[in-house]
Amino acid sequence: MQQFTVPQFIDVEDKIIGPITSRQFVIMLGAFLLIAINYKIFYFSIFLIVSIPELVIALVFSFIKVNSRPFHFFLLNIIQTTKRAGLRIWSNANNYYDSELDKQSAVGLAPAPSIAKAREYQTSRLQELSLIVDTQGAYKGEGEK
Repeated sequence: MQQFTVPQFIDVEDKIIGPITSRQFVIMLGAFLLIAINYKIFYFSIFLIVSIPELVIALVFSFIKVNSRPFHFFLLNIIQTTKRAGLRIWSNANNYYDSELDKQSAVGLAPAPSIAKAREYQTSRLQELSLIVDTQGAYKGEGEK
């Protein structure tokens, strides 16, 4: 059997200049270029007002980590969470059982009774019930045929 080397520490970014990674270097380079453009365009007081927040934002995006993940992943997760619905409701509208009932009612057959008689069970039917739910009613169960 062949021996293979398993890569480790794959989540550690490559350092290019001392402790600075390539991602941090690119973010800071872009921020400094933007600040240099601001210096050429604006008066000094407006330059300070505009450039200090840009520098702070660049520092946050390049050096701050939340849960050992870069800040931009944290920000993307916040945006996705706020856009997602707070309450998720499972709708089993497209299952096999409903389509069979629709076919029976369209043909003119009597639909199955909607109220089932309560039964007492001696053993747990959890596995059987989970299989019925997973197959969306295609599996009817051992006791019901």
